[in-house]
Amino acid sequence: MKKIDLELCVGLFVIAGILSLAYLSFRMGDLELFGKKGYEIYAVFADSGGIRSGAGVAIAGVEVGKVQQVVLDDYQAKIWISVPNEIKLPKDSIAAVKTRGVIGEKFIEIMPGADEKMLEPGGKIVETQPALDVEKLISSYVFGKL
Repeated sequence: MKKIDLELCVGLFVIAGILSLAYLSFRMGDLELFGKKGYEIYAVFADSGGIRSGAGVAIAGVEVGKVQQVVLDDYQAKIWISVPNEIKLPKDSIAAVKTRGVIGEKFIEIMPGADEKMLEPGGKIVETQPALDVEKLISSYVFGKL
């Protein structure tokens, strides 16, 4: 009888460990189990600056969303952005690709506009600013083209 109790305890401990690892995987990977809690909009950039899916989206320095997808559309980068439902963006908002620090990670900075009409789900941010190419800027300075 004691052997069965010991095996049951070990089995429950292993199951609890597996569930804990699964929970940590979802939390650390920013994965969502039960669907998205927001809506998607997109912006088209002449140069995406190497931004990838999963990059952050910030308003006033506060991360509010994620980059869902980056695709090539008519030789331009079409970036799909997920934003929470409680954040309503005016139609004249501006999206820019920024970098944290000098050689840090890329993210999308959204500067809300003043328009009374809001972007609908699936809407397009018309005004965009491409990423600043730091390498090109440094090489221009080094070779005296600035």
